[in-house]
Amino acid sequence: MKRIHLFEFEDYPWFPNMLRTCMTMYIMAFHKLLGSAGELSELIARAFKHSKNHKVIDLCSGAGGLMLDVIQNLKEKHGINDLQFTFTDLYPNLKAAKIINNNGDSNVTYLTEPVNATGLGKDNKGVRTMVCSMHHMKPEIAQGILKDAQDSRQPICIFEISDNSFPKWIWWIAFPINIFTTLLLTPLVRPMTWQQIVFTYLVPILPICIAWDGAVSNARTYTLKDMDILLEGLESENYQWEKDTIDGKAKKLYLLGLPVGG
Repeated sequence: MKRIHLFEFEDYPWFPNMLRTCMTMYIMAFHKLLGSAGELSELIARAFKHSKNHKVIDLCSGAGGLMLDVIQNLKEKHGINDLQFTFTDLYPNLKAAKIINNNGDSNVTYLTEPVNATGLGKDNKGVRTMVCSMHHMKPEIAQGILKDAQDSRQPICIFEISDNSFPKWIWWIAFPINIFTTLLLTPLVRPMTWQQIVFTYLVPILPICIAWDGAVSNARTYTLKDMDILLEGLESENYQWEKDTIDGKAKKLYLLGLPVGG
């Protein structure tokens, strides 16, 4: 495989939640700039055509990311008014869960108990989504997630905002670029907090962490050829796989798993 499995700061439980939240807010602003919600909504709407309901089970949700915008997009632009959306994570973000679970919409919930992405099983019906999170998984775990969706005959949508197109030996070149980008785009973060400003411009911890995690995320992303390796042994007449890149303000990569017939 081309991908290399390096560490990200956000992988570690000791990483301060305050910095983690600031990084999440920056990533959400970045997604808005790239128009990711609209592109992801199109993929989920396609996956719904292979599902018996309009339910989404989002895996590795973290703080929710761009999925709240996706929910709005699915309702307003795709007319899916009976949408049910469940956020899940192996380590649930309880602060985000409290906000989402108190939003007054009983069809949009965040499970506060741990959910393992590799073992949802047949009882959890609906489109499974992983947004900018599959690259965190080592190959055997990633393949297990895909196999579980196939065995359960449930659609799955993998979405990454990188296609890992840099030559493997210069993966690090994105690091200085990302530092500059963080300094430039942080004013787009909403809501803006004093922590976001202080730890970006006065004590520049955030640009370093965001730049490193961004560069490593790119290096860890499964390329289309890497996905061919993940899909080895998962060929089936009753389940089809589709993978491609999306060209836009930035190149994105997706993998759709769709049950056929029955």
